[in-house]
Amino acid sequence: MSGRGDMSGPEDTGSPGGADVPGGVGGGTGEAGPAGAGRQAPGADAGGYTTTPPTGPVDPLEPWPETVDWQPVSRDLVWVEALRLGIGVVIVLAGLGVGFALTGHWLCVLGLVLTVLATVWRLTVIVRAVNAWGYAERDHDLLVRHGLLVRRLSIVPYARMQFVDVTAGPLERAFNLATVQLHTAAAASDARVPGLRPAEASRLRDRLTALGEDRAEGL
Repeated sequence: MSGRGDMSGPEDTGSPGGADVPGGVGGGTGEAGPAGAGRQAPGADAGGYTTTPPTGPVDPLEPWPETVDWQPVSRDLVWVEALRLGIGVVIVLAGLGVGFALTGHWLCVLGLVLTVLATVWRLTVIVRAVNAWGYAERDHDLLVRHGLLVRRLSIVPYARMQFVDVTAGPLERAFNLATVQLHTAAAASDARVPGLRPAEASRLRDRLTALGEDRAEGL
């Protein structure tokens, strides 16, 4: 309470829980009575105990901010995703360019402008999306988080893993990257961790496989 006396009701001056009554009487200003009766030290409640203010809203998708060591993926994944986008953009621009050369229609020009703007926006999203990827190994499960507008946190118990794949496409191999794909009994719970160096991908695959076998034997 701030000691403003803005709460109504009878006083209980003999109660140690004086936090539930106004700080003073006489016009509700909180200045009447013994000196300092209607005042509190900053950060303390009406009972004289210091309280710790909340540090901010808790993200429901990051419920372990201090106990989970999130590992990021390689930022080279940005180049892989950008090149994949670039291949599609080049095809679209080529088609619009041919259409404009044959017809000269203004819609082709509009399509070119919109394609360029969409490409710039998509590149920005790719950078942020790669930064949002992360994984954490715990004692009994693996956590994988990703997404921007729709954020997703996958929790995969080691005992539920059936097998683990390590894949690398042509673009990933060009940037020395690989993807770890986890397969469980339920397809909807499958998770993947892209943008890993081959050595880290192999280490994670072997560790997850070993932990999965140990947990399965303990069931």
